[in-house]
Amino acid sequence: MAIEQGGQLKAAEDAIKAGKNAEGERILKQILEVKSNDGTSNEGTSSADEDSLRQRELALTRLGQLYRDEKDANKLAEAVRSSRALMASIAKAKTAKLIRTLIDYFGDIPNSSDTQIAVTKENIEWARGEKRVFLRQNLETRLIGLYFETRAYREALPLIDSLLKELKRLDDKMILTEVHLLESRVNHAISNFPKAKASLTSARTAANAIYCPPLLQAQLDMQSGVLHAEDKDYTTAYSYFFETLEGLASQDDSRAPLALKYMLMCKIMLNLPDDINAIIEGKLAQRYAGRDIDAMKAVAKAHEDRSLEQFEKALKEYKGELSNDAIIRNHLAALYDTLLEQNLLRIIEPYSRVEMSYVAKQVRQPVREVEQKLSQMILDKNLHGILDQGNGCLVVFDEPEEDVSVWDHVCLRRKVTDTIFLFPIDRKCMKIRLIRSSMCRM
Repeated sequence: MAIEQGGQLKAAEDAIKAGKNAEGERILKQILEVKSNDGTSNEGTSSADEDSLRQRELALTRLGQLYRDEKDANKLAEAVRSSRALMASIAKAKTAKLIRTLIDYFGDIPNSSDTQIAVTKENIEWARGEKRVFLRQNLETRLIGLYFETRAYREALPLIDSLLKELKRLDDKMILTEVHLLESRVNHAISNFPKAKASLTSARTAANAIYCPPLLQAQLDMQSGVLHAEDKDYTTAYSYFFETLEGLASQDDSRAPLALKYMLMCKIMLNLPDDINAIIEGKLAQRYAGRDIDAMKAVAKAHEDRSLEQFEKALKEYKGELSNDAIIRNHLAALYDTLLEQNLLRIIEPYSRVEMSYVAKQVRQPVREVEQKLSQMILDKNLHGILDQGNGCLVVFDEPEEDVSVWDHVCLRRKVTDTIFLFPIDRKCMKIRLIRSSMCRM
């Protein structure tokens, strides 16, 4: 039986390679329809039955890959549902890996997030009914990740809380690390930074108690870098992103270019153009060269030249590479704001009174946006002046100077007072001096 199935697998593979996907699909389904002698457990099965199960697992995985390549989410969902009879026959640990592999195939199919979430929920309920705790916990962890990817944070948080309570009782450090990491990401996404940091600390504590796989360690480093970047500590963030890049690159993970982008972002925010060029010319950067790296190079050049026009051009030309990632988008928005402020200060510096239309023309921005930015700068005390909206002008004041003489006088009196209290006072001599002083006045 196993030899026959092995031949069928080869025939299916040959058909798919020849472009006959329908024929390959039919053969793979035939393999999956074959049942082993024991349909309830793999304990006590013969060697032939074990080989048959192995061939059916391979057929199911290949069928999932076929539907993934065809971008057919509905057929992939049906393949996952129809595989439950096979799942009941194989080891529980292997079941969890197989189902997660099939569910992950949805990630390569556009607009399949809703189907992926629905299939994951169905399998969670099936695992709960079959009392497969490990599988259910794995699928719930995957569901939290899907909620995070689809920005369904409200649905993710309650599931995180309930799963963490269960995992802490079972003391499963591996899944506990993954869930705490997801908790940190979700809280960061909703701008709850203290909670995000606390969750990351918990994730690292759990990871330190076990062997942490390289990919999971790289994800922990990535999140650490993200949180340090939020605190404007770009030097430390860069170090974490560098560790992330090395970890992901060693595993040939597709997320490695993202870590490289974050590294370049940190150097841009630190205004270190020479370091940016050195990174781009390095071996790892050459390995991941593409539009993502070109986008960061364009932003770095615009920032180095202090050119708003180049900055906006880069944002438009590389919109997908710079705007789809919330972390890159937020930091570049702050960088653009700083660049605009620097340009405005440079333009208005020679004037005591200047028309806002002229300033807007110089920075090539709408008058309304320039007016709002100038108002913000005045409120933040980065600019001393007022807006004369009636005449459409900005009135610039001289920076207020401190009264140095008064301040020096206060400091001198304080120094004298401190000196008096440092030395012991002879009360008898003080009394004689007071009497002599009063007699002289008479």
